[in-house]
Amino acid sequence: MRKTIVGLCLVFLVSACGGKIPLQNAPGLTVVEGLNALPPPERADLVAADRPALVGPLDSIKVDVFNVPELTRDLQVDASGYIAMPLIGSIDARGKTAGELARFIETKLRDRFVKNPDVTVNIKSSVSQVVTVDGQVTEPGLYPVTNQSTMLRAIASAKGLAEFADPKDIVILRTVGGQRMAALYNIEAIRRGIYPDPVIYANDEIIVGDSPRSRALKTLIQVTPALAAPLVAVFQRL
Repeated sequence: MRKTIVGLCLVFLVSACGGKIPLQNAPGLTVVEGLNALPPPERADLVAADRPALVGPLDSIKVDVFNVPELTRDLQVDASGYIAMPLIGSIDARGKTAGELARFIETKLRDRFVKNPDVTVNIKSSVSQVVTVDGQVTEPGLYPVTNQSTMLRAIASAKGLAEFADPKDIVILRTVGGQRMAALYNIEAIRRGIYPDPVIYANDEIIVGDSPRSRALKTLIQVTPALAAPLVAVFQRL
């Protein structure tokens, strides 16, 4: 049986006046001072080779047709994933990389008697990157991430907590520097202003309430859910 978790780092700050309750080291658990929030992902975590940037609904793109300025324009992908181009009409842009969409537009323009079209597509801003919201929420699923996304906003997008969800039991899973991390958050503490509503990034997973992944985290750390600061953990996998 492969051992999947060999180490865990955890911080727990518990007093509004700055006092700390120390945690004792346990098998697979090392107390770390000075880490009181889940770190943001590094750029490489967001643009990994297995996560190509794909055009999606409501993205803003620029289509540049070389030497044909009347066809060069900024466009917004509509909610169904389509764009409209002169001579071509409606184009399904969903799920294409910028390069794939450029080649597709070139083919369509060539069919409309544009000689040797040279098209470049750039994704100017994207809301098609997503966060996974799972567990005890009204509508689990994938939701768009913007530069203003937070945990509470993501949960609101999923129509809020389910009837019997535990607001003290919210886990965010994230890859930081190629390493899998997790943090246990308490919505009640956030709403009381004890610590900030955490920022959410593309590819994060938010797990509300009981689930196999959050259960494994809580079983391992065996502490009361966070109140005055998140519980932040680093998993090392072999």
